[in-house]
Amino acid sequence: MTVSVEMEIGVRRLHALCTDAVWRRDPVAFGECYTADGIWKIAGLEFQGRDAIGRALTDLGAGNERVLMMFGSPILDLADGVLTARTYTVEQVKLLDGGGSATVGIYYERFVEQDGRWLFQWRHFDFCYLGPPDLSAPFFPFQDYGPAPALPGGTTATAGLRVGD
Repeated sequence: MTVSVEMEIGVRRLHALCTDAVWRRDPVAFGECYTADGIWKIAGLEFQGRDAIGRALTDLGAGNERVLMMFGSPILDLADGVLTARTYTVEQVKLLDGGGSATVGIYYERFVEQDGRWLFQWRHFDFCYLGPPDLSAPFFPFQDYGPAPALPGGTTATAGLRVGD
């Protein structure tokens, strides 16, 4: 099936709304980027539902003053009526202690359209890097699932940084 221009625009708008919510540290707006029963997998954790996802944004970002999240162009695929993407991300982070860090990662995503708006239904984030902004720290090991549209399975653990390790 062919991904329409409207689908691509809708996903890019969703990514922009997500970026805005992260920058403004707005857990409600971040949660509203997901379906009511949406799933966000990150750092070895899994959150389900808008409220839990919004709280997770606040909890996971507690040491950050600001995060500028930048999404690459999503590699979209439409198969059997399900829209998925692989999206590379980079973040520049200003920490509360005055320092800075950067992240590089990959989002694997499933979307649904509700009331004319695209939302995240499922997201799996693999941390590839977390460290100094000059990328001088080593990269985390992460799984190569093959060319897009290949995605990790629903029970596959996220790679890289894991909270609690």
